[in-house]
Amino acid sequence: MPKSLLGFVLLISRYHQMAIAALSIVLFLAGTAPLEIQRRIINAATERGSYQAILILVLAYLGLVLVEGLTKLMLNVYRGWVGEIAVRWLRKSALAASQRSEEAPLDALAEGVQLSIIIAEAEPVGGFVGTSISEPLLQAGILVAVGGYLIFLQPLMALAVAVVFLPQIGFVPLMQSAINRRVETKITVMRRVSQSMVQHVVTDDALDAQTSRVERLFSLNMSVYRIKFTMNFMMNLMTQLGYAGIFALGGYYVVTGRTEIGTVVAFISGLSKIRDPWGELIDWYRDLRVTQVKYAMIRDASTAQRAEDGAFAPDTSAVDAIEA
Repeated sequence: MPKSLLGFVLLISRYHQMAIAALSIVLFLAGTAPLEIQRRIINAATERGSYQAILILVLAYLGLVLVEGLTKLMLNVYRGWVGEIAVRWLRKSALAASQRSEEAPLDALAEGVQLSIIIAEAEPVGGFVGTSISEPLLQAGILVAVGGYLIFLQPLMALAVAVVFLPQIGFVPLMQSAINRRVETKITVMRRVSQSMVQHVVTDDALDAQTSRVERLFSLNMSVYRIKFTMNFMMNLMTQLGYAGIFALGGYYVVTGRTEIGTVVAFISGLSKIRDPWGELIDWYRDLRVTQVKYAMIRDASTAQRAEDGAFAPDTSAVDAIEA
């Protein structure tokens, strides 16, 4: 297995990543067009413009939304397919390792690790492959495109919105690091559970140990939930402060005649368009950090198993053939 998660992504899907990236670019480039059409519809309605012009703008808006939705549907299905290919590769690799071990049987720990990889660990790591490159490209592109459009409309209001998101740059990485530590411990405990199941030991001490591990998993999961949902609460609070800033500044500018009501509506819609990709980008960052931990543990288990195979079988030609 490649040393880094990025190396694994490129090994599995380098050409597919380019196609997925192209679809992502199309999506974020088209992201600001609906906002501009909304602004023009509101301004035409408040200024008593032609109803025919409003109807044409509405039809154009619906057309853009349909094209954007279909493109996003295609992108999501494509990314899911690539992710499933990576999951299949990881599971087949773990199965191949178990087949190689027939001449030199695995101990219970190694067999439990293989079981954990096949059943539980391969899916989140492989699933991340589909979104590893396209997701930050798409969401960051939307943020830049929509943010640039809002700055063009009203720089001071856009600055007030941007300030609201700055605290998240500080507390999100800190809280995610705490989650990562718990995830690593959780995987280790899960592997111990699998090891004990493979051993088929039914003594009281073994059952007590398994019960203790299950309780440990419960505590770890609850700890992750507390950190994760606290992070979500803080991010949502920042977003609502952004809406408050738009209402305050936008209301002042409309009352004093410094902007149009359509601009305020565009900012409200724009903040929604910024909030969603910002949240998706944070989720991607969290998945990246967690997946890096999981991938490293799978890679290390694979490396350890190859080392054991080499110790039992100096002639590695069969192993090399299976890996090829």
